[in-house]
Amino acid sequence: MLHRHLPRRTRSVGAAAAATAALLVAGLSGSASAEPTTSAAAQALRTDAAPPALLKAMERDLGLDRAQAERRLANEAEAGATAGRLRAALGADFAGAWVRGAESGTLTVATTDARDVPAIEAQGAKATVVRHSLTDLDAAKSRLDRAAQRNDTTDAPVWYVDVRTNTVVVQAVRPSAARALLSAAGIDHSLTRIEKSADRPRALYDLRGGEAYYINNSGRCSIGFPVTKGTQQGYATAGHCGRTGSSTSGHNRVAQGTFQGSIFPGRDMAWVATNSQWTATPYVKGQGGQNVQVTGSTQAPVGASVCRSGSTTGWHCGTIQVLNTSVTYPEGTITGVTQTTVCAEPGDSGGSYISGSQAQGVTSGGSGNCSSGGTTFFQPLNPLLQNYGLTLKTTGDDEQPPGEEEPGGTWSAGTVYQPGDTVTYGGATYRCLQGHQAQTGWEPSNVPALWQRV
Repeated sequence: MLHRHLPRRTRSVGAAAAATAALLVAGLSGSASAEPTTSAAAQALRTDAAPPALLKAMERDLGLDRAQAERRLANEAEAGATAGRLRAALGADFAGAWVRGAESGTLTVATTDARDVPAIEAQGAKATVVRHSLTDLDAAKSRLDRAAQRNDTTDAPVWYVDVRTNTVVVQAVRPSAARALLSAAGIDHSLTRIEKSADRPRALYDLRGGEAYYINNSGRCSIGFPVTKGTQQGYATAGHCGRTGSSTSGHNRVAQGTFQGSIFPGRDMAWVATNSQWTATPYVKGQGGQNVQVTGSTQAPVGASVCRSGSTTGWHCGTIQVLNTSVTYPEGTITGVTQTTVCAEPGDSGGSYISGSQAQGVTSGGSGNCSSGGTTFFQPLNPLLQNYGLTLKTTGDDEQPPGEEEPGGTWSAGTVYQPGDTVTYGGATYRCLQGHQAQTGWEPSNVPALWQRV
Protein backbone atom coordinates (compact mmCIF):
# COMPACT_ATOMS: atom_id res chain seq x y z
CA MET A 1 0.00 0.00 0.00
CA LEU A 2 1.12 3.55 -0.63
CA HIS A 3 1.19 5.86 2.33
CA ARG A 4 -1.34 8.67 2.24
CA HIS A 5 0.07 12.10 1.48
CA LEU A 6 1.01 14.03 4.61
CA PRO A 7 1.70 17.77 4.72
CA ARG A 8 5.39 18.29 4.05
CA ARG A 9 5.59 21.00 6.69
CA THR A 10 3.58 22.51 9.55
CA ARG A 11 2.84 26.22 9.62
CA SER A 12 0.92 28.53 11.88
CA VAL A 13 -2.08 30.35 10.49
CA GLY A 14 -2.54 34.08 10.01
CA ALA A 15 0.62 36.07 9.47
CA ALA A 16 2.82 33.00 8.90
CA ALA A 17 0.59 31.67 6.13
CA ALA A 18 0.44 35.08 4.48
CA ALA A 19 4.22 35.36 4.67
CA THR A 20 4.61 31.94 3.02
CA ALA A 21 2.28 32.92 0.20
CA ALA A 22 4.25 36.12 -0.30
CA LEU A 23 7.50 34.14 -0.49
CA LEU A 24 6.01 31.78 -3.07
CA VAL A 25 4.82 34.68 -5.19
CA ALA A 26 8.22 36.34 -4.90
CA GLY A 27 9.92 33.12 -5.90
CA LEU A 28 7.69 32.86 -8.96
CA SER A 29 8.08 36.42 -10.06
CA GLY A 30 11.81 37.01 -9.73
CA SER A 31 12.90 40.12 -11.50
CA ALA A 32 10.50 41.97 -13.74
CA SER A 33 12.56 41.07 -16.79
CA ALA A 34 12.31 37.34 -15.99
CA GLU A 35 8.49 37.29 -15.99
CA PRO A 36 7.29 36.47 -19.53
CA THR A 37 4.15 38.07 -20.85
CA THR A 38 1.64 36.26 -23.00
CA SER A 39 3.22 37.69 -26.13
CA ALA A 40 6.71 36.75 -24.91
CA ALA A 41 5.79 33.08 -24.37
CA ALA A 42 3.96 32.94 -27.69
CA GLN A 43 6.90 34.57 -29.43
CA ALA A 44 9.41 32.19 -27.85
CA LEU A 45 7.44 29.11 -28.93
CA ARG A 46 6.64 30.60 -32.35
CA THR A 47 2.88 30.24 -32.25
CA ASP A 48 2.90 32.65 -35.19
CA ALA A 49 4.54 29.90 -37.26
CA ALA A 50 1.30 27.89 -37.35
CA PRO A 51 0.40 27.71 -41.05
CA PRO A 52 -3.09 28.29 -42.50
CA ALA A 53 -3.59 24.54 -43.09
CA LEU A 54 -3.03 23.75 -39.41
CA LEU A 55 -5.29 26.58 -38.27
CA LYS A 56 -7.97 25.41 -40.69
CA ALA A 57 -7.77 21.87 -39.26
CA MET A 58 -8.15 23.30 -35.75
CA GLU A 59 -11.19 25.26 -36.91
CA ARG A 60 -12.76 22.13 -38.39
CA ASP A 61 -11.99 19.67 -35.58
CA LEU A 62 -12.25 21.97 -32.54
CA GLY A 63 -15.14 24.16 -33.71
CA LEU A 64 -13.16 27.41 -33.72
CA ASP A 65 -12.83 30.39 -36.01
CA ARG A 66 -9.42 31.60 -37.17
CA ALA A 67 -8.99 34.23 -34.45
CA GLN A 68 -9.93 31.73 -31.74
CA ALA A 69 -7.43 29.20 -33.05
CA GLU A 70 -4.65 31.78 -33.00
CA ARG A 71 -5.57 32.94 -29.48
CA ARG A 72 -5.72 29.34 -28.28
CA LEU A 73 -2.15 28.64 -29.39
CA ALA A 74 -0.92 31.82 -27.70
CA ASN A 75 -2.81 31.04 -24.49
CA GLU A 76 -1.43 27.50 -24.40
CA ALA A 77 2.11 28.81 -24.75
CA GLU A 78 1.61 31.12 -21.79
CA ALA A 79 -0.16 28.43 -19.74
CA GLY A 80 2.76 26.07 -20.16
CA ALA A 81 5.21 28.69 -18.92
CA THR A 82 3.03 29.64 -15.96
CA ALA A 83 2.45 26.00 -14.98
CA GLY A 84 6.20 25.39 -15.14
CA ARG A 85 6.94 28.28 -12.78
CA LEU A 86 4.25 27.12 -10.34
CA ARG A 87 5.50 23.53 -10.43
CA ALA A 88 8.95 24.73 -9.45
CA ALA A 89 7.60 26.94 -6.65
CA LEU A 90 5.13 24.47 -5.14
CA GLY A 91 7.56 21.56 -5.08
CA ALA A 92 6.09 18.43 -3.46
CA ASP A 93 2.66 20.08 -3.17
CA PHE A 94 2.24 20.29 -6.97
CA ALA A 95 -0.53 17.99 -8.25
CA GLY A 96 -0.73 18.83 -11.96
CA ALA A 97 -2.04 21.51 -14.31
CA TRP A 98 -4.38 21.72 -17.28
CA VAL A 99 -6.08 24.19 -19.58
CA ARG A 100 -9.73 24.38 -20.61
CA GLY A 101 -12.09 26.53 -22.65
CA ALA A 102 -12.49 27.01 -26.39
CA GLU A 103 -9.42 29.26 -26.40
CA SER A 104 -7.61 27.45 -23.53
CA GLY A 105 -8.21 30.64 -21.57
CA THR A 106 -8.31 29.02 -18.12
CA LEU A 107 -5.28 27.39 -16.52
CA THR A 108 -5.97 25.28 -13.44
CA VAL A 109 -3.15 24.28 -11.09
CA ALA A 110 -3.72 21.66 -8.39
CA THR A 111 -1.98 21.59 -5.02
CA THR A 112 -2.22 19.43 -1.90
CA ASP A 113 -1.85 22.45 0.41
CA ALA A 114 -4.54 25.13 0.65
CA ARG A 115 -1.92 27.65 1.74
CA ASP A 116 -0.53 27.60 -1.81
CA VAL A 117 -3.76 29.02 -3.27
CA PRO A 118 -2.74 32.71 -3.04
CA ALA A 119 0.50 32.01 -4.91
CA ILE A 120 -1.35 30.16 -7.67
CA GLU A 121 -3.99 32.84 -8.07
CA ALA A 122 -1.32 35.56 -8.09
CA GLN A 123 -0.07 34.02 -11.35
CA GLY A 124 -3.53 34.33 -12.93
CA ALA A 125 -4.32 30.62 -12.63
CA LYS A 126 -7.28 28.92 -10.96
CA ALA A 127 -6.30 26.92 -7.88
CA THR A 128 -7.77 23.62 -6.74
CA VAL A 129 -6.83 21.75 -3.57
CA VAL A 130 -6.63 17.96 -3.90
CA ARG A 131 -5.59 14.99 -1.79
CA HIS A 132 -2.75 13.43 -3.78
CA SER A 133 0.40 15.03 -5.18
CA LEU A 134 1.56 14.36 -8.73
CA THR A 135 4.56 12.54 -7.26
CA ASP A 136 2.24 10.14 -5.43
CA LEU A 137 0.09 9.56 -8.52
CA ASP A 138 3.12 8.96 -10.75
CA ALA A 139 4.51 6.48 -8.19
CA ALA A 140 1.23 4.56 -8.18
CA LYS A 141 1.15 4.49 -11.96
CA SER A 142 4.74 3.14 -12.00
CA ARG A 143 3.62 0.29 -9.71
CA LEU A 144 0.91 -0.55 -12.24
CA ASP A 145 3.53 -0.57 -15.01
CA ARG A 146 5.62 -3.07 -13.04
CA ALA A 147 2.60 -5.23 -12.22
CA ALA A 148 1.63 -5.30 -15.90
CA GLN A 149 4.92 -7.05 -16.69
CA ARG A 150 3.77 -10.01 -14.60
CA ASN A 151 0.04 -10.03 -15.40
CA ASP A 152 -2.22 -10.24 -18.44
CA THR A 153 -3.67 -6.78 -19.10
CA THR A 154 -5.54 -7.59 -22.30
CA ASP A 155 -8.89 -6.79 -20.68
CA ALA A 156 -7.54 -3.75 -18.78
CA PRO A 157 -5.50 -2.22 -21.58
CA VAL A 158 -5.09 1.44 -20.57
CA TRP A 159 -4.02 3.20 -17.38
CA TYR A 160 -2.83 6.73 -16.75
CA VAL A 161 -2.53 9.62 -14.30
CA ASP A 162 -5.55 11.92 -14.64
CA VAL A 163 -4.60 15.20 -12.99
CA ARG A 164 -8.08 16.63 -13.49
CA THR A 165 -9.65 14.00 -11.20
CA ASN A 166 -6.53 13.51 -9.05
CA THR A 167 -6.59 9.75 -9.64
CA VAL A 168 -4.87 6.95 -11.49
CA VAL A 169 -7.46 5.69 -14.00
CA VAL A 170 -7.62 2.13 -15.29
CA GLN A 171 -9.78 1.63 -18.38
CA ALA A 172 -11.04 -1.92 -18.72
CA VAL A 173 -13.24 -4.06 -20.90
CA ARG A 174 -13.88 -6.12 -17.75
CA PRO A 175 -13.76 -4.17 -14.45
CA SER A 176 -12.68 -7.36 -12.68
CA ALA A 177 -9.50 -7.29 -14.77
CA ALA A 178 -8.80 -3.74 -13.57
CA ARG A 179 -9.36 -4.77 -9.97
CA ALA A 180 -6.98 -7.69 -10.41
CA LEU A 181 -4.28 -5.39 -11.82
CA LEU A 182 -4.73 -2.90 -8.97
CA SER A 183 -4.53 -5.72 -6.44
CA ALA A 184 -1.36 -7.08 -8.04
CA ALA A 185 0.19 -3.61 -7.85
CA GLY A 186 -0.82 -3.17 -4.20
CA ILE A 187 -2.18 0.34 -4.71
CA ASP A 188 -4.33 2.26 -2.24
CA HIS A 189 -7.81 2.33 -3.80
CA SER A 190 -8.26 5.97 -2.75
CA LEU A 191 -5.76 6.78 -5.51
CA THR A 192 -7.58 4.97 -8.30
CA ARG A 193 -10.66 4.99 -10.48
CA ILE A 194 -11.89 2.24 -12.85
CA GLU A 195 -13.60 3.16 -16.13
CA LYS A 196 -15.43 0.58 -18.19
CA SER A 197 -14.57 0.86 -21.89
CA ALA A 198 -15.06 -1.37 -24.91
CA ASP A 199 -11.94 -0.01 -26.61
CA ARG A 200 -9.13 -2.43 -27.43
CA PRO A 201 -6.31 -0.20 -28.77
CA ARG A 202 -3.99 -1.60 -31.39
CA ALA A 203 -0.90 -0.39 -33.20
CA LEU A 204 -1.86 1.44 -36.40
CA TYR A 205 0.35 -0.30 -38.91
CA ASP A 206 -2.07 -2.21 -41.13
CA LEU A 207 -0.75 0.04 -43.81
CA ARG A 208 -3.20 1.23 -46.43
CA GLY A 209 -3.18 4.18 -48.81
CA GLY A 210 -1.38 7.50 -48.51
CA GLU A 211 2.30 8.24 -48.96
CA ALA A 212 5.11 7.94 -46.44
CA TYR A 213 7.68 5.16 -46.42
CA TYR A 214 7.78 1.41 -47.02
CA ILE A 215 9.46 -1.12 -44.74
CA ASN A 216 11.30 -4.01 -46.42
CA ASN A 217 9.32 -3.28 -49.60
CA SER A 218 6.04 -4.30 -48.00
CA GLY A 219 4.45 -2.53 -45.01
CA ARG A 220 4.00 1.22 -44.96
CA CYS A 221 4.14 3.82 -42.18
CA SER A 222 4.38 7.60 -41.83
CA ILE A 223 7.48 9.67 -41.22
CA GLY A 224 7.44 11.48 -37.88
CA PHE A 225 10.00 14.28 -37.68
CA PRO A 226 13.25 14.80 -39.62
CA VAL A 227 16.31 14.59 -37.34
CA THR A 228 20.08 14.56 -37.46
CA LYS A 229 22.75 12.69 -35.53
CA GLY A 230 25.98 14.52 -36.15
CA THR A 231 26.20 14.70 -39.93
CA GLN A 232 23.82 11.76 -40.43
CA GLN A 233 20.31 12.69 -41.52
CA GLY A 234 17.12 10.73 -40.92
CA TYR A 235 13.76 10.77 -39.19
CA ALA A 236 11.96 9.69 -36.02
CA THR A 237 9.05 7.28 -36.26
CA ALA A 238 7.21 4.52 -34.37
CA GLY A 239 9.06 1.44 -33.16
CA HIS A 240 6.31 -0.96 -34.22
CA CYS A 241 6.82 0.07 -37.86
CA GLY A 242 10.12 -1.77 -38.23
CA ARG A 243 12.92 -3.59 -36.43
CA THR A 244 16.53 -2.48 -36.22
CA GLY A 245 18.15 -3.29 -39.55
CA SER A 246 14.93 -3.13 -41.58
CA SER A 247 15.32 -1.23 -44.84
CA THR A 248 13.06 1.58 -45.99
CA SER A 249 12.10 3.17 -49.29
CA GLY A 250 10.36 6.48 -49.78
CA HIS A 251 6.87 7.31 -50.98
CA ASN A 252 8.32 7.16 -54.50
CA ARG A 253 9.77 3.66 -53.84
CA VAL A 254 13.32 5.03 -54.06
CA ALA A 255 15.77 3.41 -51.63
CA GLN A 256 15.80 5.55 -48.52
CA GLY A 257 17.49 4.19 -45.39
CA THR A 258 17.72 1.70 -42.52
CA PHE A 259 16.23 1.48 -39.04
CA GLN A 260 19.10 2.27 -36.67
CA GLY A 261 17.17 1.59 -33.49
CA SER A 262 13.67 0.37 -32.63
CA ILE A 263 11.88 -0.29 -29.34
CA PHE A 264 8.48 -2.02 -29.25
CA PRO A 265 6.77 -3.01 -27.01
CA GLY A 266 7.77 -1.22 -23.80
CA ARG A 267 8.04 2.06 -25.68
CA ASP A 268 7.15 2.80 -29.30
CA MET A 269 10.15 4.66 -30.68
CA ALA A 270 12.52 4.28 -33.61
CA TRP A 271 14.70 6.23 -35.96
CA VAL A 272 15.79 5.71 -39.56
CA ALA A 273 19.10 6.90 -41.02
CA THR A 274 18.69 7.93 -44.65
CA ASN A 275 21.10 7.80 -47.57
CA SER A 276 22.56 10.84 -49.33
CA GLN A 277 19.57 11.11 -51.67
CA TRP A 278 17.35 12.29 -48.81
CA THR A 279 17.67 15.58 -46.94
CA ALA A 280 16.15 16.34 -43.54
CA THR A 281 13.97 19.46 -43.59
CA PRO A 282 12.32 21.32 -40.68
CA TYR A 283 8.83 20.66 -41.97
CA VAL A 284 5.82 18.40 -41.57
CA LYS A 285 3.65 17.81 -44.61
CA GLY A 286 0.34 19.58 -44.14
CA GLN A 287 -2.97 19.50 -45.91
CA GLY A 288 -2.64 20.02 -49.64
CA GLY A 289 1.11 19.42 -49.43
CA GLN A 290 1.81 22.67 -47.59
CA ASN A 291 4.85 22.82 -45.35
CA VAL A 292 4.24 23.14 -41.61
CA GLN A 293 7.19 24.67 -39.76
CA VAL A 294 8.74 22.87 -36.80
CA THR A 295 10.44 25.35 -34.48
CA GLY A 296 10.99 23.22 -31.37
CA SER A 297 9.75 20.40 -29.14
CA THR A 298 8.27 22.06 -26.05
CA GLN A 299 5.75 19.71 -24.44
CA ALA A 300 2.17 21.03 -24.49
CA PRO A 301 0.00 20.82 -21.33
CA VAL A 302 -3.05 18.66 -20.69
CA GLY A 303 -6.03 20.16 -22.51
CA ALA A 304 -3.91 21.80 -25.20
CA SER A 305 -4.72 21.52 -28.89
CA VAL A 306 -2.68 19.11 -30.98
CA CYS A 307 -2.77 18.19 -34.68
CA ARG A 308 -1.60 15.06 -36.45
CA SER A 309 -0.28 14.41 -39.94
CA GLY A 310 -0.54 10.90 -41.33
CA SER A 311 -0.27 9.21 -44.69
CA THR A 312 -3.79 7.72 -44.60
CA THR A 313 -6.00 10.45 -43.15
CA GLY A 314 -3.92 13.62 -43.50
CA TRP A 315 -4.50 16.47 -41.04
CA HIS A 316 -6.73 16.07 -37.99
CA CYS A 317 -6.78 17.93 -34.69
CA GLY A 318 -7.99 17.38 -31.15
CA THR A 319 -6.76 17.88 -27.61
CA ILE A 320 -4.28 16.27 -25.24
CA GLN A 321 -6.27 14.27 -22.69
CA VAL A 322 -3.59 12.83 -20.39
CA LEU A 323 0.18 12.44 -20.22
CA ASN A 324 2.13 9.42 -18.96
CA THR A 325 -0.34 6.79 -20.20
CA SER A 326 0.24 3.04 -20.39
CA VAL A 327 -1.65 1.04 -23.00
CA THR A 328 -1.71 -2.68 -23.83
CA TYR A 329 -1.73 -3.66 -27.49
CA PRO A 330 -1.90 -7.30 -28.66
CA GLU A 331 1.92 -7.21 -28.92
CA GLY A 332 2.46 -5.99 -25.34
CA THR A 333 2.28 -2.96 -23.05
CA ILE A 334 3.58 0.48 -24.01
CA THR A 335 4.37 3.03 -21.29
CA GLY A 336 4.85 6.79 -21.27
CA VAL A 337 2.61 7.64 -24.23
CA THR A 338 0.22 10.61 -24.46
CA GLN A 339 -3.52 10.09 -24.99
CA THR A 340 -5.42 12.41 -27.34
CA THR A 341 -8.82 12.91 -28.95
CA VAL A 342 -7.27 13.08 -32.43
CA CYS A 343 -8.49 10.38 -34.80
CA ALA A 344 -6.17 8.11 -36.77
CA GLU A 345 -6.33 5.03 -38.95
CA PRO A 346 -3.96 2.27 -40.11
CA GLY A 347 -1.11 3.78 -42.12
CA ASP A 348 -0.92 6.89 -39.94
CA SER A 349 1.52 5.16 -37.57
CA GLY A 350 4.79 6.96 -36.98
CA GLY A 351 3.33 10.25 -38.21
CA SER A 352 3.71 13.67 -36.63
CA TYR A 353 1.84 15.24 -33.72
CA ILE A 354 2.41 18.99 -33.48
CA SER A 355 0.99 21.74 -31.26
CA GLY A 356 1.33 25.09 -33.01
CA SER A 357 4.89 24.79 -34.32
CA GLN A 358 6.13 22.59 -31.43
CA ALA A 359 6.76 18.92 -32.22
CA GLN A 360 5.02 16.62 -29.72
CA GLY A 361 5.46 13.01 -30.78
CA VAL A 362 4.90 10.19 -33.27
CA THR A 363 1.68 8.22 -33.75
CA SER A 364 1.60 4.92 -31.88
CA GLY A 365 -1.90 3.42 -31.88
CA GLY A 366 -5.47 3.82 -30.77
CA SER A 367 -9.08 2.88 -31.41
CA GLY A 368 -11.89 4.15 -33.61
CA ASN A 369 -11.38 5.95 -36.92
CA CYS A 370 -11.72 9.33 -38.60
CA SER A 371 -15.34 8.73 -39.60
CA SER A 372 -16.80 7.99 -36.19
CA GLY A 373 -13.98 9.46 -34.08
CA GLY A 374 -11.57 7.75 -31.75
CA THR A 375 -8.76 7.90 -29.23
CA THR A 376 -5.08 7.83 -30.17
CA PHE A 377 -1.76 7.61 -28.37
CA PHE A 378 1.55 9.12 -29.39
CA GLN A 379 5.09 8.40 -28.29
CA PRO A 380 6.45 11.71 -26.95
CA LEU A 381 9.29 13.00 -29.10
CA ASN A 382 11.69 14.33 -26.45
CA PRO A 383 12.34 10.91 -24.84
CA LEU A 384 12.90 9.49 -28.33
CA LEU A 385 15.43 12.20 -29.17
CA GLN A 386 17.17 11.68 -25.84
CA ASN A 387 17.26 7.89 -26.14
CA TYR A 388 18.98 7.90 -29.54
CA GLY A 389 20.98 11.13 -29.21
CA LEU A 390 19.12 12.80 -32.06
CA THR A 391 18.64 16.48 -32.85
CA LEU A 392 15.27 17.66 -34.12
CA LYS A 393 15.48 19.58 -37.39
CA THR A 394 13.94 23.03 -36.84
CA THR A 395 13.59 26.24 -38.82
CA GLY A 396 15.96 27.94 -36.38
CA ASP A 397 18.88 25.61 -37.10
CA ASP A 398 20.75 28.09 -39.25
CA GLU A 399 20.07 31.26 -37.25
CA GLN A 400 23.33 31.21 -35.25
CA PRO A 401 25.55 34.04 -36.60
CA PRO A 402 28.91 32.70 -37.82
CA GLY A 403 31.64 32.89 -35.21
CA GLU A 404 29.32 33.87 -32.34
CA GLU A 405 30.54 32.47 -29.04
CA GLU A 406 28.30 31.30 -26.22
CA PRO A 407 28.98 32.08 -22.55
CA GLY A 408 30.41 29.20 -20.55
CA GLY A 409 28.14 26.88 -18.58
CA THR A 410 26.54 23.46 -18.54
CA TRP A 411 23.67 24.36 -20.89
CA SER A 412 24.14 22.70 -24.28
CA ALA A 413 22.20 22.89 -27.54
CA GLY A 414 20.80 19.49 -28.52
CA THR A 415 20.28 18.32 -24.94
CA VAL A 416 16.77 17.28 -23.91
CA TYR A 417 15.79 18.99 -20.64
CA GLN A 418 12.94 18.01 -18.31
CA PRO A 419 11.08 20.27 -15.83
CA GLY A 420 13.24 20.80 -12.74
CA ASP A 421 16.60 20.26 -14.46
CA THR A 422 19.16 22.95 -13.61
CA VAL A 423 21.94 24.35 -15.79
CA THR A 424 24.43 27.17 -15.67
CA TYR A 425 24.78 29.70 -18.47
CA GLY A 426 26.62 33.01 -18.62
CA GLY A 427 27.56 32.77 -14.94
CA ALA A 428 23.96 32.22 -13.73
CA THR A 429 21.94 29.16 -12.73
CA TYR A 430 18.60 28.36 -14.37
CA ARG A 431 15.80 25.83 -13.74
CA CYS A 432 13.92 24.21 -16.63
CA LEU A 433 10.18 24.99 -16.62
CA GLN A 434 8.96 22.98 -19.63
CA GLY A 435 10.39 19.88 -21.27
CA HIS A 436 12.15 20.61 -24.57
CA GLN A 437 15.26 20.01 -26.65
CA ALA A 438 17.65 22.93 -26.38
CA GLN A 439 18.63 24.73 -29.54
CA THR A 440 20.55 27.81 -30.59
CA GLY A 441 18.39 30.84 -29.87
CA TRP A 442 16.79 29.15 -26.85
CA GLU A 443 19.61 29.92 -24.42
CA PRO A 444 18.30 30.17 -20.82
CA SER A 445 18.82 33.92 -20.65
CA ASN A 446 16.76 34.40 -23.84
CA VAL A 447 13.68 32.25 -23.15
CA PRO A 448 11.95 32.86 -19.80
CA ALA A 449 9.07 30.72 -21.00
CA LEU A 450 11.40 27.71 -20.74
CA TRP A 451 13.94 28.73 -18.06
CA GLN A 452 13.74 30.45 -14.69
CA ARG A 453 16.80 32.06 -13.12
CA VAL A 454 17.44 30.77 -9.61
